[in-house]
Amino acid sequence: QVQLVESGGGLVQAGGSLRLSCAASGSTFSINGIGWHRQAPGKQRELVAALNSGGLPNYADSVKGRFTISRDNAKNTVYLQMDSLKPDDTAVYYCQMDLSLGGFTYRYWGQGTQVTVSS
Repeated sequence: QVQLVESGGGLVQAGGSLRLSCAASGSTFSINGIGWHRQAPGKQRELVAALNSGGLPNYADSVKGRFTISRDNAKNTVYLQMDSLKPDDTAVYYCQMDLSLGGFTYRYWGQGTQVTVSS
């Protein structure tokens, strides 16, 4: 059974940086698309950054130029580097991976990690 385990969240002052990690384990698979989403209190979950199977990134306008999504296929791990953080970036961040197993593709989610940016 596949599991995604996130790490790297925490409390940081505005202008600071954090790097989130999301490692997949538990089966034999290949990683297709990946993404990072976030959900702030009282708001809907939104896509922050995505990376398709061809390696083309896509970012929400609110994070362009500040966040960078990347992947390490050898480690089955995806990352979100977050720089110049703002209080509005405060949210629970979730990683998402589309994994191919046995000829089918499934979407998996991490457990979420809290990011809090103080002003």
